Amino acid sequence: MTSARETAFLYGLLGFLVVWATLLVPQLITQYARFGRIMPKRLVSTAAVALYGCLAVAVVLLPLPGPDTPRLRQTVQLVPFQWVDDVRTELATHHQPAADALFTLAFQQVAMNVLLFVPLGLFARLLWRQGLARTVLLGFAVSLLIETTQATANFGTAPFVYRIFDVDDLMSNTAGALLGWIAAALFLTLRQLSSVAADAAEPATVPVPVGRPRRVGPAAPAVAGHDAAPHAGLRTRPSRPR
Repeated sequence: MTSARETAFLYGLLGFLVVWATLLVPQLITQYARFGRIMPKRLVSTAAVALYGCLAVAVVLLPLPGPDTPRLRQTVQLVPFQWVDDVRTELATHHQPAADALFTLAFQQVAMNVLLFVPLGLFARLLWRQGLARTVLLGFAVSLLIETTQATANFGTAPFVYRIFDVDDLMSNTAGALLGWIAAALFLTLRQLSSVAADAAEPATVPVPVGRPRRVGPAAPAVAGHDAAPHAGLRTRPSRPR
């Protein structure tokens, strides 16, 4: 990692601390008002998104050009997969074998652009419940915004254009968002399958109520009989006087 990238990451972390300190108290108040308690998962999710946003902005925009920063000879690159030729040129310039292609600056730049947007794909699937098509469009839109910012010298706030508008960056950023969504989808699928397997492995049991034993009296007859006669034998009918 170059010193410029280290400086960008440092400023990104400092920016995150400022943003997180600003968001923490309102979020705690909102959670207490809505749920009556703190939701740790929501706090972690907000912190992760804020950290990613601050680091991404710092890496894209920093370091800003100074008085001694040389001007770019090319500010727009519209040839797809130009990075492949850049890798070959770098290998030929330094007389390196093809096996060292992964260690070239051109390849590392493409890999960084892919990795930069992988968290965006993860957040789109895990937090925002977005589908594949919307995630790809989101990655492309965010990447296009970044490239436009660079092509316009940070919308005119920088003294001159110090980053190249590169179509390969659009492709690699979008691919990173796609890979992040796929990784999140696989994670959710595996978690669901493991949960189903765990439920299937548990034996089915019938709950038996537990309580104090009760004495059961004699069963009542199905049909209630008449009261028994006080005396056994035949009843006599009184004789009539003649």
